[in-house]
Amino acid sequence: MGNYKFANIVINRPIEGPFTYSIPESLKEDLEIGSIVEVSFGSKTVTGYVVGLSDKCDIEKIKPINSIIDKTLRIDSGMLELTKWISRYYYSSWGEAISAAIPGVLKKGVSVKRHKKEKHDEVSEEFEFIDGSDTHLTPNPEQQQALDSIINSMSGRLHKVFLLHGVTGSGKTEVYLQSIAYALELGFSSIILVPEISLTPQTVARFKARFGDKIAVLHSRLLGSKRVSEWKRISSGEARIIIGARSAIFAPVKDLGLVVVDEEHETSYKQEDVPRYNARDVAIKRAELSNAVVILGSATPSLESFHAAKNGKFTIIELSERIDSRLLPAVDIVDMREEMTRAKKIPIFSQKLKEWIGKDIAEKKQVILFLNRRGFSTFINCRKCGYVIKCKRCSVTLTYHFDKKKLACHHCNFTMAPPEICPECNASYMKYWGLGTEKVESEAHRLFPAAIIERMDSDATRKRGSHDKALSRFKDGQIDILIGTQMIAKGLDFPKVTLVGVISADTALNLPDFRSAERTFNLLTQVAGRAGRSDLGGRVIIQSYTPQHYSIQAAKTHDYNAFYDKEISLRKELYLPPFCHMVALTLRGRKEERVFKASDSLRASLEKENKSKNIEILGPAPSPISKMKGMYRWAIFLRSENAENITSILKKALRENKTSGIIITVDVDPS
Repeated sequence: MGNYKFANIVINRPIEGPFTYSIPESLKEDLEIGSIVEVSFGSKTVTGYVVGLSDKCDIEKIKPINSIIDKTLRIDSGMLELTKWISRYYYSSWGEAISAAIPGVLKKGVSVKRHKKEKHDEVSEEFEFIDGSDTHLTPNPEQQQALDSIINSMSGRLHKVFLLHGVTGSGKTEVYLQSIAYALELGFSSIILVPEISLTPQTVARFKARFGDKIAVLHSRLLGSKRVSEWKRISSGEARIIIGARSAIFAPVKDLGLVVVDEEHETSYKQEDVPRYNARDVAIKRAELSNAVVILGSATPSLESFHAAKNGKFTIIELSERIDSRLLPAVDIVDMREEMTRAKKIPIFSQKLKEWIGKDIAEKKQVILFLNRRGFSTFINCRKCGYVIKCKRCSVTLTYHFDKKKLACHHCNFTMAPPEICPECNASYMKYWGLGTEKVESEAHRLFPAAIIERMDSDATRKRGSHDKALSRFKDGQIDILIGTQMIAKGLDFPKVTLVGVISADTALNLPDFRSAERTFNLLTQVAGRAGRSDLGGRVIIQSYTPQHYSIQAAKTHDYNAFYDKEISLRKELYLPPFCHMVALTLRGRKEERVFKASDSLRASLEKENKSKNIEILGPAPSPISKMKGMYRWAIFLRSENAENITSILKKALRENKTSGIIITVDVDPS
């Protein structure tokens, strides 16, 4: 590489850096900017990333670099630039941002040879159960118009963001496929992001049928050898089309021309650990740095994206009709308050839903029942004193799991046997409240004993491959009723499904979250889109205790614009995104008094730094879950028209507020 004597290196720690190391003679030939190396840091040996080289250094006693982890792997200049932006915008160190972009197995220098025995790691990636036959369909006029706009920008190497707003079943995937085919013709690579790879086997199968070996699939279920070999196929240019979840946006593709973000509104694009990036926004930035085109696809775009399209920042493309002009399913809303009065108890199934399930099963059609939570019963409480059984380490109620006869915390995995008498007043009036997938399943078995019923939630599909097997059996008609949570809400296409029942539409509406109405509308619209995807037609029955809510009414008529108009005016009035950027600070510690004092002190420092007064500071206040895993949690929210206004004052304020035993997390644009 030349005769450089020193390297500037960043590491995966919340420390700014870069740090200077000397380059041993033995490494000078192979070391470059972007090399992944091993260095001593304090008393530990850590992975580092070379971000600069120099001849001079004023510091004495410099440690040498220990080794280069893999001479064939290097982070290119585009990825260094992207990760630098991530570290600035999402408030992390550059080393943490680079580390998020590199699969763990590569950081350890694991070779393909060492992983030869892991042949079984390809199980869920192949999706063999789905008929992969796929023909190049002729686009309808709307699709053709969309393709013309996308192709024009790609040919001219113009960075542009297209928001492809298409009702469920309108053929968005076909637009993606033909755009990718055109990118290949032009010599460009493409990245396709999907919310969770395990949820979209049909999409992957269609891509594989169309493009064969040019595809690489990246997802969390891939074990070491497969991940390394896929990474090398991409980096060598052998794989030109990359499909994957969130982190696939960092794939080392050559000549990126197109990025597709399918279901762009999905919250799973937001990373929960440092750096807490949103893959959709990182995709737009990466495409901008490469002069590539972005397609954001959704039947229910996020308010942020639709607002950007309305204001001309993105270009909107509408697909308003379903393929072959199939009608959107009829949606009925059942007022469960009336059902409760009639039945004198809280019913799981309304009369209408029972009748339609019975009718469809008799006609050998299939039914999906959707519930926005898992477990058998939401909580157990005492009817005498009102005591609710909560987790000892988290301020949340424990959920009862019928198959294990156990109460479990979904935050820290604490479990206990359900008590027969109240721990508070010793009365034996413990009552099981609420509704879970297991309870719906047991009631469905009681009402429809002849039906074959399968439950699909994250508890039922923990085993590798069990998710795919359940979908395969459903597709083959071996299951009559599929009961599930979010897992079955989107991306699946089953022609025999003529009825979708939403057991309770209100669950998400009751959460303390300004996006709760948006989440409810999205979920109901996506679930409704699973019905009537063939000539058999379809029906959706939504059971609700608040049927008049605008999110439920708009979902009934599949009317995104009506929902958007109502929601955007409320957001504007309350000064919420997309009219501002938010940063959430969470302080955690074992002693509540210390957490409160640290929050107060941090607020004072932020006030002092906020000289231009262009940032609004809210809190401190207890977090919605005020205790988790034994840690008390307090929150401060910052709002401003520009996110970087906020991160600029944070640095100094957080430096001044380092308190032992208190952990502070920073989440920019929380989802």
